[in-house]
Amino acid sequence: MDGGKPSLALVYQAVQALYHDPDPAGKERASLWLGELQRSMYAWEISDQLLQLKQDVESCYFAAQTMKMKIQTSFYELPAETHIALRDSLLSHIKNLKDLSPVIITQLALAISDLALQMASWKGCVQTLIEKYSNDVSSLIFLVEILTVLPEEVHSRSLRIGANRRTEIIEDLAYYSNDVVTLLMSCVEKTGSDEKMLIKAFRCLGSWFNLGVLDSNFMANNQLLVVLFQVLQQNDTSTNLHEAASDSVCSALCAIENVNSNMPLAMQLFQGVLMLETAYHMAVAREDLDKVLNYCRIFTELCETFLETIARSPGRGMGDLRTVELLLICAGHPQYEVAEITFNFWYRLGEHLYKANDPVLHEIFRPYIQRLLHGLARHCQLDPDHESIPEDTSDFGEFRMRVSDLVKDIIFLVGSKECFYQVLWESLALCSENNRTLTEVLEQLVQLPDTVHIAVRYTSIELVGEMSEVVDRNPCVLDPVLNYLMKSLREKPLASVSAKAIHNMCSMCRDHMSQHFQVLLDIARSLDYFSLSSDAAVELLKGTALVLARLPLEKIGGSLSDLCAVQVIALKKMISLEPTNGKSVDPTIWLDRLAVIFRHTNPVVQNGQSHPCQKVIQEIWPVLSQTLNKHQADNRVVERCCRCLRFAVRCIGKGSASLLQPLVTQMVNVYQLYPHSCFLYLGSILVDEYGMEEGCRQGLLDMLQALCMPTFQLLEQPNGLRNHPDTVDDLFRLATRFIQRSPVILLSSQVIIHLIQCAIAATTLDHRDANCSVMKFIRDLIHTGITSDVSGSHEDSFEVRKRLVSQAMEQHGQQLVTQLIHMCCFCLPPYTLPDVAEVLWEAMHFDHPMFCSWLENTLKGLPKEMSGGAVTVTHKQLTDFHKQVTR
Repeated sequence: MDGGKPSLALVYQAVQALYHDPDPAGKERASLWLGELQRSMYAWEISDQLLQLKQDVESCYFAAQTMKMKIQTSFYELPAETHIALRDSLLSHIKNLKDLSPVIITQLALAISDLALQMASWKGCVQTLIEKYSNDVSSLIFLVEILTVLPEEVHSRSLRIGANRRTEIIEDLAYYSNDVVTLLMSCVEKTGSDEKMLIKAFRCLGSWFNLGVLDSNFMANNQLLVVLFQVLQQNDTSTNLHEAASDSVCSALCAIENVNSNMPLAMQLFQGVLMLETAYHMAVAREDLDKVLNYCRIFTELCETFLETIARSPGRGMGDLRTVELLLICAGHPQYEVAEITFNFWYRLGEHLYKANDPVLHEIFRPYIQRLLHGLARHCQLDPDHESIPEDTSDFGEFRMRVSDLVKDIIFLVGSKECFYQVLWESLALCSENNRTLTEVLEQLVQLPDTVHIAVRYTSIELVGEMSEVVDRNPCVLDPVLNYLMKSLREKPLASVSAKAIHNMCSMCRDHMSQHFQVLLDIARSLDYFSLSSDAAVELLKGTALVLARLPLEKIGGSLSDLCAVQVIALKKMISLEPTNGKSVDPTIWLDRLAVIFRHTNPVVQNGQSHPCQKVIQEIWPVLSQTLNKHQADNRVVERCCRCLRFAVRCIGKGSASLLQPLVTQMVNVYQLYPHSCFLYLGSILVDEYGMEEGCRQGLLDMLQALCMPTFQLLEQPNGLRNHPDTVDDLFRLATRFIQRSPVILLSSQVIIHLIQCAIAATTLDHRDANCSVMKFIRDLIHTGITSDVSGSHEDSFEVRKRLVSQAMEQHGQQLVTQLIHMCCFCLPPYTLPDVAEVLWEAMHFDHPMFCSWLENTLKGLPKEMSGGAVTVTHKQLTDFHKQVTR
């Protein structure tokens, strides 16, 4: 807001444009301007004034949302003496606006809650609010809303309040939790059968259960628990109220997962849920699916809470197996969505029983698993009038896949053979003799007549593909199996699944399949004459390449040339075509097919033998080079080219040396114009292959320096690191490869200083892959100065490496440690912390005294107090932390 504080009229005009301007461009301009206003200091005063004016819902909602956002992210902007006035103002606004809109109440309740969590001087905020508003029935609506969102905000990622303050708040909320429950019961009594208040009360109760601060003994004897189950047992309960009550019961069950320390409440919940079986059956009879789903959630949560007891003492006390019976009843519901809710329990039960490995327990639970499997088999069956094959991406298709995953996890309790014969065998409507061998099953499957339902044929092909191990052990069935799959390949609905089954055969039976290579080659040459998906075509080529690699060495080169020919011819044709309407023909399909061929053609080559694929790849290189040049501005095509070249280099290894200079030259030239990050990744592959070759090291360093110049320019732009995480990721993959393969030449160069500075700056990124690559680069850089056993660098002097790393750490060590500690405290998500810890460990291991000093300086610089007055960290905590890290 460089132009100063805007007028209320201008703000109101922008809000109106945001919600009502018919021109999308006008909405966008208003949104950007209002966003800028929200980030300015003026937002505090303007929001307060808009809420006082109470002009309309839109302006009040914008003001309430802005207040919440400012308190969450910019509370430090306000001096401490204004905090009380802000609190009183917000409480006044929420009372005055309570009848305007529920969404405004929620935003203001969040603002008040976030203020309370940060404002250390507001002691006993729960007690203050209850005393001030509980006697006024008209105020209960916003009082309960504040008490609902307050516990939810305690662990909010939007608030960086620190562990000390969070612990203080949780203890404070636990102290007043009984008062909150008493208030909620009072609200229910005062408002009688007011459904809205009941819903709010149940939501609030669930919120406090979720925080884990309610006294379980107090709750076990509380009338509110009775009201919850009464609502769930009544047939005429509305859908919204039923859902709120169900959510609250589920939260209560989650809160008592440690059953032994919450026994009175656990008993009340256990008995209360078991009494809901009749209500479940009534909901089924009324075809009220929403309520059925709610009951199923409750039953599942009950079983998950008491899982340890059920598995430890089945049939006794709260290990009562009626709980498991409830889930089987749900699994029998006609709608598969109901059964699906129970899956997590069955996963956990299976895992528990597998670890216990107790035959007695297995015998007890086997009948339950058998019933579950039969129920799931029925759910997976198609309707009799279904004519086509179910799509994997449909809801039903995805359900069938999840059933498949579940069955794999629990099948050990029943036995795979028994399950196969009882479920799959019967489903395929074949002879059900249980004494048949798998080979005989396979022979019958490939003899299924064409008159069988298309979906059954589809499943039988999938099954044949999954039985590739059986074929490998019994090669006598390979010919009939291949004939069956080749025939199915020509039918459009079955083509893709047949291709995947052929791939499985190639993958598992490579040696046996080599005699059929010519057939595979003929199919590969004619891929586009079959109705194959792109993935299925690639799978077929992968299988063909796997078999190709098992041919005699003298046949591999010619066969590879034949296999690649269709793709190469297509690429040449595309290169010669002029663009139509400014667009060239997309070559990615052919590049992807070449890539998969190169990736999986891995013949065994003895030392001294020339690689049989070398000549073929050298002949194909000019075509790939021309394709890259023609499409150099198209990131998608360039990525596919680089991927193809990556697997070509990996395929022939050192045999690609003749391609190194022209490839690097082309990469650098194109990268100057179009900085596609995939060139950096391809560079890392070249360093990995050639970094240990003395004659290649200087050329590879020149490549790195040439690629780094435009990369640093890109990343130094405003928000450059955040806008280009892929570039950061690939840059430090390349740098890490250099550290691993040729550390001395990199550490001796000028570019290392810029790489380290860029890495330190990039530690702020919360992009998973980019952050991981940065941390690995720094870790490996330090590690190369610690151990003499660095992969690939045996020719380098350890003392030289140690001296070079020492110079780098003397220059950047303090900045690195400070940055990492600050990022852990204020920016980075938890999943990055193990990688940061490894970097700090290496730094400490490299130079323990210096690291102790760097860490001490960093800890002294941390803020000791929040803007709201709360102590974030004590001197003793900092000292203890330093000792724990450095000892």
